[in-house]
Amino acid sequence: MSFAFQRRRGTTAQHSSFTGLLAELTVDTDKDTVVVHDGSTAGGFPLSKQRNSLNAQTGTTYTLALTDADNVVTAANTSAITITVPPSVFSAGDRITVIQKGAGQVTFAQGSGVTINSVGATATAPALRAQYSAATVVAESATVFYVVGDIE
Repeated sequence: MSFAFQRRRGTTAQHSSFTGLLAELTVDTDKDTVVVHDGSTAGGFPLSKQRNSLNAQTGTTYTLALTDADNVVTAANTSAITITVPPSVFSAGDRITVIQKGAGQVTFAQGSGVTINSVGATATAPALRAQYSAATVVAESATVFYVVGDIE
């Protein structure tokens, strides 16, 4: 006779509103990773994945989505591309790497109520420096982000 043992599971959004018991393990079905809980932090602490996924974007605008957290977004277009960082989607510590694959320059835009901090020429709207440049968007909170990398 065989047995199956199943832990709790849910999406990233469901995890963000759930506080697990001390040392409880759950599975985030969006990120395909195990989450460790401490009994007091909503959302717990996702463990690292072995492999990131690529989200290939070819349009001139894109708004980052929860599924981009801890993954890579590529932007390929011959025209300028605006990537918007939305409010209340990401949690502190989430990271999204963006790579400019095409000739069109990638610029980051603040969603409503979002603050972007960077060292770019326009600190609140940094742009990738050139084709094949990359930057990482790091969430400090649901509305405050840092953009670091090969930016101007």
